[in-house]
Amino acid sequence: MSSRRGAIGMSPEEVVAFLDEQRTLTCATIGTDAWPHLMPLWYVVRDGECWAWTYARSQKVRNLERESRCTVQVEAGVAYNELRGVMMKCVCAIHRDPEVVAGVGTELGARYGGGGYVVTPAQASKRVALQFMANATASWDHRKL
Repeated sequence: MSSRRGAIGMSPEEVVAFLDEQRTLTCATIGTDAWPHLMPLWYVVRDGECWAWTYARSQKVRNLERESRCTVQVEAGVAYNELRGVMMKCVCAIHRDPEVVAGVGTELGARYGGGGYVVTPAQASKRVALQFMANATASWDHRKL
């Protein structure tokens, strides 16, 4: 690791704070044509892991069913000296249990809709919960330069 790379990396506490304040995660899966498939997702952080939900029949879920490895990235900033981000190489667990999916949906509703929204297992029946388990993490914060 170069000294410059080390200088702009985030501490584990900074990564947690960054993930808590950002709103969109980009998930990269591999399609049947072997091309990367990138999709944005709203997410919540549970015990240090990013979780999302999506329709069970979506392309990203079909890709993850074939190959559970994916890369997720959360980023912020416009000007070069403002750029910040976290990239994680993950294995994704697909949860289909309606109670688990409803729990993630309710947390997403609270985070993005201001609370008071409860997802029932019946409402969650066409969705899955995605648990992104990181094997490796890279981070950068150009404000440290």
